[in-house]
Amino acid sequence: MRDLVARDVMNPEVIRVRDDMTVAELAEFLVDHDISGAPVEDADGHLVGVVSLTDVAAALAGNDQAVVDHPQPGFYVRGWEEKFNPEDLAGLRVADSELTVAEIMTPSIFAVDEEMPVSKVADKMIRSHLHRLLVTRRRKVVGILTTSDLLGLLVEGGVEAGH
Repeated sequence: MRDLVARDVMNPEVIRVRDDMTVAELAEFLVDHDISGAPVEDADGHLVGVVSLTDVAAALAGNDQAVVDHPQPGFYVRGWEEKFNPEDLAGLRVADSELTVAEIMTPSIFAVDEEMPVSKVADKMIRSHLHRLLVTRRRKVVGILTTSDLLGLLVEGGVEAGH
């Protein structure tokens, strides 16, 4: 039996956004999908960063930190599944912004190749204090793997390949 790899335990359903979306389009998209952040792809579908509603709020509040590289994106640490209240954007004048996702996203990406052994994925998550990692194939997102997925392996005593 072969060792489990990221592809075996990842969730292949990942909501993505494009880097050329406006901040207004992004905010509406995230609120409509009831998520607080998403991976960012370019026109060719290549992973170029991540963005969150926190990035939107920081950019529209005039925080210059929002348009520079973040040392450790909160997108990976905070709960992606957290509920976001649309009223939290009130007063930020989202519709008036000409900013694009490319200008406010975090270009630092925490991802693993789909063939990385699960033991190495877990080690990377523990050492980096991450709760989720994007899973990629040739710079394209093919899934997401969370600490919950890894804990599920312990509870179930392992999973069959092709989960």
